[in-house]
Amino acid sequence: MISVSNVSMRYGAKLLFEDVSTTFTAGRRYGLTGPNGSGKSTFMKLLTGELDPQKGTVVRPKKLGVLRQDQYAFDAFRVIDTVIMGNQRLWSVLEEREQIYAKPELTDEDGIRLGELEGIVGDEDGYTAESDAAVLLQGLDIPDEFHARKMSELQGGQKVRVLLAQALFGKPQALLLDEPTNYLDLDSIHWLQEFLNHYEGTLIVISHDRHFLNNVCTHIADIDYETIITYTGGYDDMVLQKTQIRARLEAENAQREKKIAQLNEFIARFSAGTRSSQVMSRKKEVERLQTSELARSNIQRPYIRFDQARPSGKHILEFERVSKAYGDHQVINGFTASLIRGEKVCLMGRNGQGKTTLLRALLASAPGMPRLEDAIDSGSVKWGHEAQIGYFAQDHTAFIEKGTTAAEWLHHFDPKASKEEIRGLLGQMLFSGEEGLKPTEALSGGEAARLLFCKLMLQKPNVLVLDEPTNHLDLESINALNIAIQRYEGTVLLVTHDHDLIDEVATRIWHFENGAIEDFKGTYEEYAGAATVAAD
Repeated sequence: MISVSNVSMRYGAKLLFEDVSTTFTAGRRYGLTGPNGSGKSTFMKLLTGELDPQKGTVVRPKKLGVLRQDQYAFDAFRVIDTVIMGNQRLWSVLEEREQIYAKPELTDEDGIRLGELEGIVGDEDGYTAESDAAVLLQGLDIPDEFHARKMSELQGGQKVRVLLAQALFGKPQALLLDEPTNYLDLDSIHWLQEFLNHYEGTLIVISHDRHFLNNVCTHIADIDYETIITYTGGYDDMVLQKTQIRARLEAENAQREKKIAQLNEFIARFSAGTRSSQVMSRKKEVERLQTSELARSNIQRPYIRFDQARPSGKHILEFERVSKAYGDHQVINGFTASLIRGEKVCLMGRNGQGKTTLLRALLASAPGMPRLEDAIDSGSVKWGHEAQIGYFAQDHTAFIEKGTTAAEWLHHFDPKASKEEIRGLLGQMLFSGEEGLKPTEALSGGEAARLLFCKLMLQKPNVLVLDEPTNHLDLESINALNIAIQRYEGTVLLVTHDHDLIDEVATRIWHFENGAIEDFKGTYEEYAGAATVAAD
């Protein structure tokens, strides 16, 4: 159990939350929600002990599993050892035992201490630690051959998955996970959901994946109205309850305002007459009924709409026996397919299976895009008539020029657009007031993503190529993107691990595995159903 009592946090003039008191109970799984900037990560740091509250207290269990954010902190250690470090008591005992055994000669005291240490190792399941850690790593798609390597040899996404395994290791009493699905493919996300649904301690998780929250959480702790309100159920349940509560309060206020207007009318008519006692009683009732101002929600919803300057030809894209390998690793092997205008293709598969490689291949020959001579080893990629490409890169911040402002950078893509048009577009994506003058190098990940969506809306392409567009977006922005893609009449190629986005957008699935690409013409639900039948 984790207990929070009268906790307040403020940064300058901005109040995140005030006098928050709540309890996170063992056996329950809490989603910590709220828009970007609402204070989710700050509150999580209060729970882990990384930050002290400006006011109030936090009581937490001794054995915490925390998803570490520093990818480089364990570079000197083996992958398997990094996971075992998740149980700090066990790791310190293993280190001490190793130091004793390293002595040239052992004293009687050393022998007694070794007996004590072996007892602790047994209590902490230390004799199966490596095999338990290996199971976690395999579930998160870290193959056996990586387990004995140094963390410094792994890529960023792989490191994050190892740190997630570290947080899950050692049966912690409470798990505190900030964006655990980042860098996970859909198979790994499904594995993590299953693991967490069997976890018996207290889980608190920050996630912008609606499907994940709905499938894992028993409760939602929502940061809004400068406080934290806990709702029963998953994310969709919370939205419904929150909407109902807000609607009820507004309806009650409307009724009170109507009653106050009637009372004031009576007071105005008879204040100068003989009914002074009745007038006084109605004045007191007006004071009692005065509408208390509703606290304002900090949720902001962007508006995304993708239009086309002009439609493309019917046959928009064709792959003919496309192959690509990196050394001995064949990621694409003789892929042939053609796309018709208006199709929405989701590229799926575990990380490293070639999804971004295929996008790179089609962009290499796309009109208006830089030429990449080494994008494919053999085969051809041909674009159809009038194709105009809008691209959202996975590393999207690298595609925004530094040394300018958000508004100036955006204006480069349509010099004919007026300042009012640019300002209006930025406003749609929550760059209010002077925020459009913000230097591009100072943009957060979420702001950079929203600025790229502004660019796509300004360009009006008839093909959208989107590589992990939901990274750094909050739930409101992801929902807005989901609706915008559904309504878009052009062609879409999308890489994402967001289950709901795939489920609600895709009309075609390309599934990548071991160099082969399965081309399924249908929705994700139909694809999953067909896969289940095939497995049976």
